[in-house]
Amino acid sequence: MIHTRELTRHFRVGKETVEAVRGVDIDVAEGETVALLGPNGAGKSTTLRMLTTLLEPTSGTATVAGRDVRTEPAEVRRRIGFVGQGHGAADDQRVRDELYAQGLLYGLDRRTARGRTDDLLDMLDLTSVTKRDVTTLSGGQRRRLDIAMGLVHGPGLLFLDEPSTGLDPHSRANLWAHVTRLREEFGATVVLTTHYLDEADSAAERVLVIDHGRVIADGSPEELKGRVSGDLVSLVFTDEEHARGAAEVAERIAPGSGVEVHTSAGTDHEVRFRVGRGDAVLPDLLRALDAANLDLSTVQVQRPTLDDVFLTLTGRSLREEDQ
Repeated sequence: MIHTRELTRHFRVGKETVEAVRGVDIDVAEGETVALLGPNGAGKSTTLRMLTTLLEPTSGTATVAGRDVRTEPAEVRRRIGFVGQGHGAADDQRVRDELYAQGLLYGLDRRTARGRTDDLLDMLDLTSVTKRDVTTLSGGQRRRLDIAMGLVHGPGLLFLDEPSTGLDPHSRANLWAHVTRLREEFGATVVLTTHYLDEADSAAERVLVIDHGRVIADGSPEELKGRVSGDLVSLVFTDEEHARGAAEVAERIAPGSGVEVHTSAGTDHEVRFRVGRGDAVLPDLLRALDAANLDLSTVQVQRPTLDDVFLTLTGRSLREEDQ
């Protein structure tokens, strides 16, 4: 569905040239859901705008839905749906009228446009607001309408550029439940950008991490987390000597895992280390601690996050960059 090679985009700012995207190679297969992650200014939205023909590449090649973005932009647009960061529906139009008109603009006949409109309104829980003006909708309802407008012509490829930004947690969860259902219903390929790492983790099959205009990591969320960071194992003791003894045991059970001891003036002394599979190491570790008569208060295994992946790759937090 998407194939790019050495895709670049440069901007002129005064007398300087800004290299927003620097030779990006992307391959997305039919039916995949792929998330583009990176801090502000990393090149995510610029890449998305090139793939959707809203911005012409400076160099490189890109085919989207089987068409060249440079030489066949109109054909690309016919085959994709795009939900941008802003709202796409006119404020003074009724919900059903706006969606139906969108279908006609894509060349659907009236009967097909009416059928698609009714189906999408039902699937996205908008049937109760069909006669209301767009401007009266809640934020979550407007985003669902935006997605309906991006799908009304039945595209095989849907682009979502930060679709849940500004929504409350309940509306975000509701939106992604609908996107998942629509993907299963239509079998569409989905490419998304998001500032919410938990969304990318749960919704995407693959994650592309972009930084300074380049793809620096590509894989499933679990692959990236397992390859880059590993699980964080935390052991807490009330006795400092027991904590230091546990650190020696942990180093023996999981050599080279970066065992650290964090002592405090209070009663909690913590031993931390990272391993590829914390759940696999834990049984041997607990048996060894028990055999050494080391009194453990609590133990926790924390799976790494995509922010941990970015921190390991770049030395800085993705969340901090977004803020």
